[in-house]
Amino acid sequence: MSNKQKQKILFSVTFFFMTLYLIWRLFFTLPFQEGWFAIVMGILLLASETAATLGTFELFWRKNKQELIEKPMILDEDYPNIDIFIATHNESTDLLYNTVNASTFMKYPDQSKVHIYLCDDGNREEVATLAKNLGVHYLGVKDNQHAKSGNFNYALSMTDSPLIVTFDADMIPRNNFLMESVPYFLLPKYKKDENDNWIKGKDDAHYSEEIGFVQTPQSFYNPDLFQFNLFAETTIPNEQDFFTKEINVMRNSSNSATYTGSNTVLSRKALEEIGGFPTDTITEDFETGILIQSKGYRTIATTEVVANGLAPTSIKNLISQRVRWARGVIQSVRNTRLPFNKELTFSSRMSYMVSHSYWWSFARRLIFTISPILFALFNIRIAVCGFWDLLLFWGPSHLFYSLSMRSLSSATRNQRWSQIIDTILAPYMVIPVILESIGLKQMKFKVTEKEIEGDSFKQQVLYAIPHMILLFLSIAALIRFTVGKYGSELFFGSIILFWLVYNVINLLYAVFFLLGRKIYRKSERISASETVQIKFEDRAITGKTLNLSEGGFLLELDRAEYIPDDEEISIIISNDEYHAEFEGEIRYVKENENRWLYGVKLTTISDDDKRQYTQLIYDRHHSLPVKLDVWMTAIDDLINNLSHRIEKQRPDMRTLARIPLDKPIQFDDGTKGTIKDFNYKYVMLSNMNGSIDTKIYTLNVDNAIVEMIFEPVEGKSFSQKSEHLYAIKNHDYLVKNPVFIATLDEWVTEYKTSLSPEGLS
Repeated sequence: MSNKQKQKILFSVTFFFMTLYLIWRLFFTLPFQEGWFAIVMGILLLASETAATLGTFELFWRKNKQELIEKPMILDEDYPNIDIFIATHNESTDLLYNTVNASTFMKYPDQSKVHIYLCDDGNREEVATLAKNLGVHYLGVKDNQHAKSGNFNYALSMTDSPLIVTFDADMIPRNNFLMESVPYFLLPKYKKDENDNWIKGKDDAHYSEEIGFVQTPQSFYNPDLFQFNLFAETTIPNEQDFFTKEINVMRNSSNSATYTGSNTVLSRKALEEIGGFPTDTITEDFETGILIQSKGYRTIATTEVVANGLAPTSIKNLISQRVRWARGVIQSVRNTRLPFNKELTFSSRMSYMVSHSYWWSFARRLIFTISPILFALFNIRIAVCGFWDLLLFWGPSHLFYSLSMRSLSSATRNQRWSQIIDTILAPYMVIPVILESIGLKQMKFKVTEKEIEGDSFKQQVLYAIPHMILLFLSIAALIRFTVGKYGSELFFGSIILFWLVYNVINLLYAVFFLLGRKIYRKSERISASETVQIKFEDRAITGKTLNLSEGGFLLELDRAEYIPDDEEISIIISNDEYHAEFEGEIRYVKENENRWLYGVKLTTISDDDKRQYTQLIYDRHHSLPVKLDVWMTAIDDLINNLSHRIEKQRPDMRTLARIPLDKPIQFDDGTKGTIKDFNYKYVMLSNMNGSIDTKIYTLNVDNAIVEMIFEPVEGKSFSQKSEHLYAIKNHDYLVKNPVFIATLDEWVTEYKTSLSPEGLS
């Protein structure tokens, strides 16, 4: 039996038990004898469960219908002209630089067909200068009244290519973006022959207008706030991955893939048929997608990540972004008369209505959190049932639902993380969703801030207050419900206890998230292993980067090398695609698991090398996780949070490698001592049995004589530790001497051997 067949059976069993559970809930559990408040809350709880179940059923259906849409291999001459629109409102030129620069490196069979436009609705002189310097077109809009839609519509009026790409200001395309997306527009004109090779069909037209848009995933090069604030950068994927890489792709089967505004290729003809980008909504992208599909165009969402952006880095910006998305979706559903829009198929309308209902999931999460508190703390019964009834009807439903969600999400998301995220956002989403649903519209387009910034501690505490109140009530309910109960009483109350404990864990996550995490860096560090050559004086050292950032990089070396900390060094970083040369300086050095790490700050770089270096940073597969770490439990995550919040988060900022040695030596004057540690310029001597004055230690290795000259540093003697700091007067000579370097390596090996179990014995 294939995995798909097993999955269908699992979904069918889940469908049966969840349906059975809802029927039982509807006819046998509503609290009609408990008063009006209990009745209202009981109906809301049942409605929440029903809505969640229907949304799950739709995902099951889409998963069963999901088919792989293969990208055709097309002839070079079939690639059409294409216009690249990069939208900017008030973003800094520093941030825009990365996106515009990357756009100029995108590969295409005929580069003369690629036309890049920086679309600025702020009509700013500095943005026009940036466009000129990077060799792209500039379209400045004066007195734009329609936000991003007005910006793009102006660009449409000034251009004429049959295909259009839209990028947000922070979305940095990889060089293969066009090659991975444009061929889909030729899909109707190509087919596979008997040898599984792509060939043209009977119609030799060079461009098909049947595809409306191709949406590639929204992905991010920095940890999103859920990863960052919860210290989970290595254990959970980006929160948006589940939608953009899975749900949106599933909806290819119903031709209801969502246009998400960036990283997208669109048909100009389709846009012209709908009158351009709509201006009466704050989510023009969502509505544009619906309107294009209403005209009969096929739309495609793909799985290959070919662009990466900057996720919001403050809670304020995250909440503002989600509120805009929620209000905009509700506006667009109303504008397009979506439930009754006969231009869309029933299957497509159903998918979009599930998208609409998602924004009510936050209200449902509040109800799921409050319900056990009402019963356990205030004796308000909002569901009338016994333990065995719950075990019989709810137990199998919950079990198979969890198994199906795990199968559905391909380890990108599980039930626990979905509920944690909903719990975090719920208090701030419910009122805007209600207001928009009753017609109190938000019409002002609020651009999500794209700069790296955090929240103040005061803001973090204020955001956490609703969750702290719910956490306090849940713990109080847990205590009240368990005190005085033993044995069978606890057993029969175990489901309520499970519910309360589950909510407490979710709320703890929410409080941890909202209390935030300090941002130390001005630019994001991107994991990257690239070859580095460092030159200074007449020496050259080669190593590998561990990460790159706009401000510098982290270099990894096998041994503790002397690299000057008081002068600029020449640096070359290169790979098969890019090559950059610039100047830098050492900011810190530290040892990590027998490797030496050097933090290097970029100080001087030419314009051409900056363009290459920027591509070295961003044009890559990013290392953030794409799947959940299945071995991490909720308790593991919470302990991980606590430990990271307690430990010191800043590195030790030494600028020279401090090498521990504990090497006993005898100086030329007969004085004995121990080299405790050493950093090429200075040495800490201990256990001295003579005067604290200038010392000379002579190495004689195979008749090669090397002198080390030590001079005491005034005021740096530590009598209580019998330690004295000395400057190495001839360090310039020593670092170039192969005999000394070989001897130092021997000392390091001896020291490490002495620390091993065998050495200690």
